[in-house]
Amino acid sequence: MLLANVYLKRGKDESLRRFHPWVFSGAIHHIDGQVQEGDLVRVLTADGSFIAVGHWQIGTIAVRVLSFEDEPVDSLFWQRRLQAALQVRRCMGVADTPQNDTYRLVHGEGDHLPGLVIDIYGPTAVVQAHSVGMHVCRHLIAEALQQVMGERLHNIFYKSETTLPFKADLGQENGFLLGGDAEDVAMENGLRFHIDWLRGQKTGFFVDQRDNRSLLEHYSKKRAVLNMFCYTGGFSVYAMRGGARLVHSVDSSAKAVELVNANVELNFPGDARHHAYTEDAFKFLSQMQQDAYDLMILDPPAFAKHKDALRNALKGYTRLNARAFEKIAPGGILFTFSCSQAVNKDQFRMAVFTAAAQSGRRVRILHQLHQPADHPINIYHPEGEYLKGLVLYVE
Repeated sequence: MLLANVYLKRGKDESLRRFHPWVFSGAIHHIDGQVQEGDLVRVLTADGSFIAVGHWQIGTIAVRVLSFEDEPVDSLFWQRRLQAALQVRRCMGVADTPQNDTYRLVHGEGDHLPGLVIDIYGPTAVVQAHSVGMHVCRHLIAEALQQVMGERLHNIFYKSETTLPFKADLGQENGFLLGGDAEDVAMENGLRFHIDWLRGQKTGFFVDQRDNRSLLEHYSKKRAVLNMFCYTGGFSVYAMRGGARLVHSVDSSAKAVELVNANVELNFPGDARHHAYTEDAFKFLSQMQQDAYDLMILDPPAFAKHKDALRNALKGYTRLNARAFEKIAPGGILFTFSCSQAVNKDQFRMAVFTAAAQSGRRVRILHQLHQPADHPINIYHPEGEYLKGLVLYVE
């Protein structure tokens, strides 16, 4: 297939020579050939030298680079990339282990596949496209995934209704590309969780907090734990295994509360230490008893999904953490997070610092947290660092 050529303006190839995987629309001089959103294109310098191949898309990011080599993007290409991603997960010890069958296999730019996310839940892979190009290639990707994963893979669920550009008007519906009779229980570090890949957020579970949940377990013994924005209750279940004397989970979604209750029951049937509340987070924090909890988790949804919302997001993080500092018991430990890519770690830390100063409490930083190894950051794409967290000791 003859690909259209995208010519860059003179001097606009510097970031690509440093292997940054995006071509911005302002860097393009002209296009030689017909191109539609989702098409593969070759990117050339002003003097006509090849520099990259990738998916064309409409918007500020015009090309998401798949390769800096002039190679065909075919079945073998997808197999090589997926095999490389699996090998990395085996190297880090999260794939093919008896205690863990839940991990991220592909993390977009971090695995040199921008626009693609694949999470593994036991025998089921949940595939999510964030670009039209990856949507167009979904069947090739599914076939390559079967080749790489072999008999351990029984189901492939494609979940991209809410992640594809809405202007593309693809009419995409979620559904199985392979299998369909899938059990919704997967294992993480020996704990079992119901995974709602049909209707849940993201791919059905927040895989990126696995290491941070393990750290929380270490601090949970004999503590009273409050898990705000609990969603599926991952932190709550780990806290219970860690020996917490009570665990309260809070979420504004009644469906999330149902799910956290189901996950607690799955691992600790009949355990009276846990109770879940359907309530707004700020309202709950305002009304709760002083010093009722000495271990708190604040893991809210993204307050800023783009730069325009940054100022209000930082105010939101300050306000939320200030409430927690006001109410947490002396000697308490606060796990606080931001998953907003638009908020960098220095801005988040400043928001938490401001909240601590407003409360007048003495606060120590015990840990600085980030996304786990199966959500790798491409060294040439620092924008891939999105999860930020602090573990704080509050006197």
